[in-house]
Amino acid sequence: MKTTKLLAVLLSSLFATAAFAQTAGTEVQRDVNQQQRIENGLKSGQLSTREAAKLEREEKAVDKTEARALKDGKLSQAEKNRIQNMQNKVSSDIHADKTNAQTGNPNSASSRRMQADVQRNVNQEQRVENGVKGGSLTNHEVAKLERGQAKVDGQEFQAGKNGHVSAGEQRKIQRDENKQSRHIHKDKNNDQIRG
Repeated sequence: MKTTKLLAVLLSSLFATAAFAQTAGTEVQRDVNQQQRIENGLKSGQLSTREAAKLEREEKAVDKTEARALKDGKLSQAEKNRIQNMQNKVSSDIHADKTNAQTGNPNSASSRRMQADVQRNVNQEQRVENGVKGGSLTNHEVAKLERGQAKVDGQEFQAGKNGHVSAGEQRKIQRDENKQSRHIHKDKNNDQIRG
């Protein structure tokens, strides 16, 4: 009898964990996709540095909302819907900015700096997603990492909102990206197990 109860508890826990991983993984995967679309727009000249900065401000809001939603370790349907609606708005804005008459110079130093920073966002979000899918990140760790990503996104907005990212601004962003990278590595390799 005790073995049956233990097995039922373990199976229930496994299914709950899988359901969370799928949901959190889906949300973070969407972050990866949006960041990739922004970077591609910068590289093609469809997005200016200023437009990319504005989109990073929106990404900051999404990341902060994800962090708040995951902080308690659960993602309610209302929270999922809110995040999805925010991501839909960002997606629509990326499309609108990429197809408007404004263009950027992908070879300018400023655009190349923004491209590098956005590519780093893609990489960081991908590492978080891999940690969610692989079970090496807890819900609370994902919340903390999304807060850190929101901070980086906010700095990218501040740096590029005037249409130019200076070398000094990029160095500051890179310092925080390096810090975020260390946090991801630490959280993925500690002994905490998602449950």
